[in-house]
Amino acid sequence: MSGSPRVLIVAYYVPPAGGPAVQRVLQFVEFLGQEGWTPEILTVRQGVYPNRDPALLDRLPPADRIHRTPALDPYAIYQTLTGKGEEDLPTGSMEEGTSWTEALAKWVRANVFIPDARVGWWPFAVYRGLRLLRSGRYDAVITSGAPHSVHLTGHTLRRWTGVPWVADLHDPWTDISYYDDLPHTVWARRLDAALERAVLSSASAVTTVSPSWADLFAEKADNTYHVVENGFSDDEFEGVEEDPSNDTFVLAHVGKLYKSRNPTVVWRALARLRDEDRIPNLTVRLIGTVDPVVEQSIQRHDLGAIVERVAFVPHEDAIRAMARSTLLLLVIESFAQAEGMITSKLYEYLASGRPVLGVGPPDGDASALLRTHDAGTMVGWDAVDRAANVIATHYEAWAQGASRSGADRTALTKHTRRHQACRMARVLDACVGATVPLD
Repeated sequence: MSGSPRVLIVAYYVPPAGGPAVQRVLQFVEFLGQEGWTPEILTVRQGVYPNRDPALLDRLPPADRIHRTPALDPYAIYQTLTGKGEEDLPTGSMEEGTSWTEALAKWVRANVFIPDARVGWWPFAVYRGLRLLRSGRYDAVITSGAPHSVHLTGHTLRRWTGVPWVADLHDPWTDISYYDDLPHTVWARRLDAALERAVLSSASAVTTVSPSWADLFAEKADNTYHVVENGFSDDEFEGVEEDPSNDTFVLAHVGKLYKSRNPTVVWRALARLRDEDRIPNLTVRLIGTVDPVVEQSIQRHDLGAIVERVAFVPHEDAIRAMARSTLLLLVIESFAQAEGMITSKLYEYLASGRPVLGVGPPDGDASALLRTHDAGTMVGWDAVDRAANVIATHYEAWAQGASRSGADRTALTKHTRRHQACRMARVLDACVGATVPLD
């Protein structure tokens, strides 16, 4: 390999899309160049995104290194049939509804669009990808998903060109949290599992976000598996000198609060503390879209008066909101593979320097990360007493003018996106036969 190697990153969620998956792609785009790999992007021209953040366009490489194609996207049809806007789109499964159009859409999603509703992009991505690879300019391909249909593009390009290919799965595939909520037929499940095994076994290497999920994939197919975390951008946090409010204790959740992530244990704990008059000056700030089921749960616990809602905000504003909070709320939904879930948001929570109250598996990978950096506490989904004690302890410290801190950012270097891009670069090096060892 002579000169600077070039990698083609295939991803659906690229700016102007917003959200966590976009941040993972950007960490490779922004930092692989510092590790000797020149990145280019293959993506969709007009994606249907749950969130948009046009400000992120400034972080993309020059236009001649971005290749956008058309796509057939069933979510556009779903919008037409239901009258819903982009902000109402589900990010994984079609959410339950009462209308026949929503029920039909959910069945079609599960049994026609396999592995997911973005599979209509596959032929367009393959066509453009083949043209690009046959130019001889590229040394490797990364496919980053979910949506996992992007990995079918990598599988096809690898089969037809022999290009080294890294499949980067930042979510489980047939074990994803909402998988059992979809009305799959038996044949659909079998096909989906076969596609998953084909991707895992044929990629040059597989990367994912946590040790538990690396083990999960390794049980399905033999390959080389690496953990490349989501991480945070240290550049984005430089100059963020926000302090928690002295006027009110702010328990904040930043990001979309899904139905599956409804933190009922927190609502129950807050209701108990309120009834005991132990949190007279506490505000719950929910920044981002809140599912109606979560709203109903808040009202059912009579917490409406202390809950403040803020619509989706640009990423830069979200970071500042984290730093201004007294305690940050992290929620991991309950599902079979929850132990391996480390949301990208957790790394930014850590970098904000604020402590974290997590709801999820107390022995999972996210909990281990919090313990390593003395950054917070993970409580179980039904551990009301534990949640109430954690909130009360932080509230009492704040009331005495001694708000607790979270992680020390100087100890988080290995969790930066720069460092994680370095890890991805070493994976790429190994795939193309370079001898640089992985750290």
